[in-house]
Amino acid sequence: MKQVVSSARSGKLSLQDVPPPKVKRGHLLVATRASVISTGTERSANEFAKKSLVGKAQARPDLVRKVLDKARRDGILATMNAVLARLDEPMPLGYSAAGRVVEVGAGLEGRYRVGDRVAIAGAGLANHAELNVVPENLLAPIPADVPDEEAAFCTLGAIALHAVRNCEPRLGDRVAVIGAGLVGQLAAQLLSLAGARVLSLDYNQERLDLAAKLGAELTINLGSGSPEETVLSWTEGLGCDSVLIAAATKSSEPFATAAAIARDRARVCLVGLTGTEFSYRDFMQKELSLVVSRSYGPGRYDADYEGKGVKYPPGFVRWTETANLGEVVRLMSPANPRRLDVAALITHRYDFNDAEQAYAMIMAGETPHLGVVLAYPEGASEALPKVNAPAAKPSSPKPSSAGGCRLAVVGAGGFARTMLLPKLKGMAGVSLETIVTTRGMSAAHSQEAFGFAKATTDLEEVLQDPDIDALLIATPHSSHARLTAQALAAGKPVFVEKPLALSREELAQVAEARAESDAFFTVGFNRRFAPMMVEAKAAIASSGEPKVLLFRVNAGALPDDAAINDADEGGGRILGESCHFIDLARYLVGQPIVEVSAQAAQVGHGVCDDLAISLRFQDGSLATILYTSKGDSAYSKERFEIFVGGRVIAIDNFLESATTVDGRTTTKKARAGQDKGHKAELQAFVKAVASGTPPVDENELLESSLATIAVLEALRHGQSVPLIGDAADGEAKPAPDIAAANDAAE
Repeated sequence: MKQVVSSARSGKLSLQDVPPPKVKRGHLLVATRASVISTGTERSANEFAKKSLVGKAQARPDLVRKVLDKARRDGILATMNAVLARLDEPMPLGYSAAGRVVEVGAGLEGRYRVGDRVAIAGAGLANHAELNVVPENLLAPIPADVPDEEAAFCTLGAIALHAVRNCEPRLGDRVAVIGAGLVGQLAAQLLSLAGARVLSLDYNQERLDLAAKLGAELTINLGSGSPEETVLSWTEGLGCDSVLIAAATKSSEPFATAAAIARDRARVCLVGLTGTEFSYRDFMQKELSLVVSRSYGPGRYDADYEGKGVKYPPGFVRWTETANLGEVVRLMSPANPRRLDVAALITHRYDFNDAEQAYAMIMAGETPHLGVVLAYPEGASEALPKVNAPAAKPSSPKPSSAGGCRLAVVGAGGFARTMLLPKLKGMAGVSLETIVTTRGMSAAHSQEAFGFAKATTDLEEVLQDPDIDALLIATPHSSHARLTAQALAAGKPVFVEKPLALSREELAQVAEARAESDAFFTVGFNRRFAPMMVEAKAAIASSGEPKVLLFRVNAGALPDDAAINDADEGGGRILGESCHFIDLARYLVGQPIVEVSAQAAQVGHGVCDDLAISLRFQDGSLATILYTSKGDSAYSKERFEIFVGGRVIAIDNFLESATTVDGRTTTKKARAGQDKGHKAELQAFVKAVASGTPPVDENELLESSLATIAVLEALRHGQSVPLIGDAADGEAKPAPDIAAANDAAE
């Protein structure tokens, strides 16, 4: 891709070909459509870069002090090498842009979609580049009626808006804005929209005329003398209620002007880079308050907020930089009775490929300019990344030497205590040997409650114990793949609760561990063991026709702080719960899943848990899974419909099944109540440990797990994800054998 790069040593600007960035969790990959050159900030940075080492030292004495400190500590040679290396680093330019989403990072599924238009902010993030990776808190959706070139002013607008908020204007306040550059023009409009009466001051008459056109009530050309008398007349002798300094100058004149035109106890807000010497007497006599505006707003310069997506509580911080970005873009919409007019500020438009010419014009300073926009060619650098599909073909496991199942259970959370352990207690063929938890108190309690022979907090002790035949893992989701791989490496068969893995990398870790082990694994996909599903599978097994499945899951809402929604621990409900239904579809169809696609409902708050999943199978079968949290919890939770060969089988919440064929419907009710197959799957695992025969084909479990991960990938990439073969030729091919591939690599 192409990007504008500046040399920190010489200030030379160039449009270079650089590798495209990769999206990451909590970020979006955005194809830029328009970016704004900040003629003040970027010109200053370029002029600084062009200075000699002496000139740089004179301009930034703070950096000189750091260099001297390092020289005293590390020596002159090491310090000079470090300084020269720093100067050799290329500098990205730009911090205010707009574009279209081409890939969604993990955690933002449903909140953003491929093709969404977004305004982006941040130095080093919203660069003058064809592709940018930007974190969630530096993004804002663009209204449909706001053009990209206007939305690209988002960052400059947020800077102006935060400065306006720092002025604390009230309805009817008279506010002076010193400086009619981009930020000053935007601030003047925002103040007017907030109900203030605005005075614009500058030396450039053309910019003052534009400010008047855009809503400034009064303008004063500072080249015509002191503005004090005019301001006193305009304010009926009071002076301005607040003064916003948006000028860019080495002089401290703006502070003197502010003191002269402000009323007693007025507020002075500095947002431009100016000299900062001011008259103590003038500020003291009027008891003026001075605030320096922090760029886009709260969150700026906070690495956790900007880079990690940490939120501030709105009860304490209502208007963050994210909220400011969103509000500025909203105010640009023509649908508003009064709007933020950005188009009027654009004086020059350049094609992105001509960016060097744009900077040459700005640096020459001969042509009057204000808003300079770079326009990017449509479709540039929007090729989506290719997705690889791992799979495994493990070797044959060995039966238990003891002829039974001496079991250790790792984890004793709510699901294990309420669903698994009560069913294992007293089950034929299993001996509960050891319970392992991270807290000793929990281990001791579970030992007593369920009759384990031992309790421990040491997993390694269990892995090395020859008297333990198998492990059941019921820990938080984030540990499932790692613990499964550890158990397989120790030669222990594993029953791991779903999900098996939270990523392709974790899934490959399990597959590789299995390929090197004589032990097997199975996953807690219990619904394939439910009696009603076993009957349904038998009823359709003889049909050679493709099947069509429709699953509806009324999952119910969870609180935002539910453990499963924790990105690091739970992985979300898509990975943690929809895997059940993907595996159930795989079980019923009995054919490999060829392709996965998904669409999510718009997420207003919280996480993505309302979506439609579509699976295409190798024999042409289809499955649609509608998973939602929006329904009433009193309504049936799960309903499954199977259509094949003139037959319809409907299963409602594992309480009732109905089969319709030849115009007649036969209904069956669950005699012993709802049975989702938990006990049957545990019994199957216990028998498998004794016999050495896995209860479910492990490749099938890997495939179901991979298909679940692919759901998130489909949401992130905005396209269907192939699991078998090359989607481009439309031909299904066998999945690669990871074990064989590993052998070949070695």
